Amino acid sequence: MTSPILTDRRHALALLALALVPAAAGAAAAPQAGGPQHDFDFFFGAWTVRHRRLKVRLAGSRDWEEYEGETTCVPLLGGAANLNDSLVRRPSGAYRSLGLRAFDPKTGTWADWSLDGRDPTHIDAPNVGRFENGVGAFVSDDTFQGRPIKVRGAFSSLNPDLAQWEQAFSPDGGQTWETNYVMRYARRA
Repeated sequence: MTSPILTDRRHALALLALALVPAAAGAAAAPQAGGPQHDFDFFFGAWTVRHRRLKVRLAGSRDWEEYEGETTCVPLLGGAANLNDSLVRRPSGAYRSLGLRAFDPKTGTWADWSLDGRDPTHIDAPNVGRFENGVGAFVSDDTFQGRPIKVRGAFSSLNPDLAQWEQAFSPDGGQTWETNYVMRYARRA
């Protein structure tokens, strides 16, 4: 009997990404720069992460929790994909997460998936987008507390040793956005 996990292509993708982590961690050669398939080259390497997350989302809250973490991002497929393995040290407990991004040359867009180690067989539909003026903006449709929302993630390199990702939710189809999660990355030596 086939495992139900493997019957869903998203779960198969998550398992494939997890299988690639050990192989990717040994990848030492940086891909060559050039073209949009290298938009994430700035993110390769080891980082210390400062997390800032709204405690309550889409409720007008301004109460943030802050905590530390670390991540390592490696290129795959010559830089047209990348994988980061993260350790998150949240006050409620530490856990691991995985980010996987892949460039589609047919559409000129990136897909960005996230896998939470607390629920490692569940992976959502990716945020999809592209880089413009040094900022990668990626959007998807999702639900939050039973209502439809849009989710936007934005990546940017602030300088060679500092990067940022932030997440925002929109409950009104993209008319307004609430930033609810910011990760600031500082490159480790």
